[in-house]
Amino acid sequence: MYILDLAINPSLMNRFDKAIQLIDQINTEDPVTEVFEGREIPKELLYSQRMTKKLVEFAPDASEHLKIAVRAQHIGRWKIPRSDYPMDRTGYLIWREELKKMHAEIAGALLVEAGYEEEFISKVKFLIRKKQLKSDSETQALEDVICLVFLENYFEEFVDKHEPEKVKDILKKTWAKMSEKGQKSALLLSFSSQSLRLIQEALFA
Repeated sequence: MYILDLAINPSLMNRFDKAIQLIDQINTEDPVTEVFEGREIPKELLYSQRMTKKLVEFAPDASEHLKIAVRAQHIGRWKIPRSDYPMDRTGYLIWREELKKMHAEIAGALLVEAGYEEEFISKVKFLIRKKQLKSDSETQALEDVICLVFLENYFEEFVDKHEPEKVKDILKKTWAKMSEKGQKSALLLSFSSQSLRLIQEALFA
């Protein structure tokens, strides 16, 4: 997993490495932390590292703009709390759209600082906004990575916190967003016996 080193001299970096460092610098500001391998790590920094790791496994030949979009997919997420919006379906959808817009704008500004041209930045922002899911192959790859990271790292906790019917509903929605390749990759992940039962009931019963 990527090791953040804020001491690296920016003048010695290429623009990709600089972009990654700038993204990680923002995510180190997350006030919420998770314990990983005995260390407390800002939640969105850890998430972004997991996204990069999964992209390498899932699509090792990914383009540079997809690699950056994956890393920046949750950049600064805590800046727009879910509690700022109505706690219903409409409020949730508005919140999600506002998040995607913010993530894209923050990433775009950082990429200007890193030295990227406008055409490249537009591609990254397009992916972060998750435009043309199912029809754009890179947007679909991003969504597959998002779903795989959720299933591998956050699903078991989700199972513990929610009723089985809620879990099965989320599984169905997650599965529907994934490509066939993503679904096949998901079936290779390790799950608890309880989670495997719920997956079986939700997707294959």
